[in-house]
Amino acid sequence: MKAHHVLRHLTGGPFHSLAELGSARTHPPRDARDAAHRLAGALGAVAKAHDLVVTVRGEVPRGVALIVPNHVSYLDPIAILPVGPAIPIVTGELASWPIIGPIGAARGVAYVTRRDRIARVRVLRRMHDLLAAGVPVLNFAEGTTTDGTRVLPLWRGGFGIAQRLEVPVVPVAIRYRDPSLAWVDRGRFIPHYLRMAALPRIEVEVTFGNAMLPRAGEPPEAMAMRARQSITAMLEPRTSVAAIPLTGNDQARRRRRVPQRAA
Repeated sequence: MKAHHVLRHLTGGPFHSLAELGSARTHPPRDARDAAHRLAGALGAVAKAHDLVVTVRGEVPRGVALIVPNHVSYLDPIAILPVGPAIPIVTGELASWPIIGPIGAARGVAYVTRRDRIARVRVLRRMHDLLAAGVPVLNFAEGTTTDGTRVLPLWRGGFGIAQRLEVPVVPVAIRYRDPSLAWVDRGRFIPHYLRMAALPRIEVEVTFGNAMLPRAGEPPEAMAMRARQSITAMLEPRTSVAAIPLTGNDQARRRRRVPQRAA
């Protein structure tokens, strides 16, 4: 049975990815907002092909926002973006991955090597331009993945931009029902992916916290600490937030309700 799941996921996932790569090259997006929605649609198809079942808690942001989740796996954007379209900021290593790298580049994904100061400055400028144009941004501010049991200190740069533009920051907690899906310590991708593809389904919970606005005189690092504390609290056991399991069709309907603003 595991071989059946692996074969189905290995054929379905790359098929949708290659189709999206062809579309990205022949029909470039009109602007950054269009790119975000088309990326969301493409990742939604990939999620469906891999039997990714997302349970959403909290209120998904509908306007411009800096979305800041904890980071557990390369699956995180595939779980979040079909629900809330945005342009993601991701590690520069993914730019060199086959299919994924070219698709991301064609859809406006911003790649950053956080240890490279010039690269950080470049991506912060892009983040500023996107948010100023009303385009939501997804920023994995921990800078690396964890096993999902803790939240690392968050890089402060994006918070400073959100403060200057008076854009809300939305903390997000992401967790997988199967802890082995965490991709940490630069683990080898192919063995991890094959183990993931052998699963009949992947269950992930995405919890959107309350939107945060800057406080008067608050430094960016203090706002980053507030977001970290919020994510940590959402990862703890809870009983009061409504859970909404989403199918692929549900995700598509949510995307259509996102207000369209010119980029």
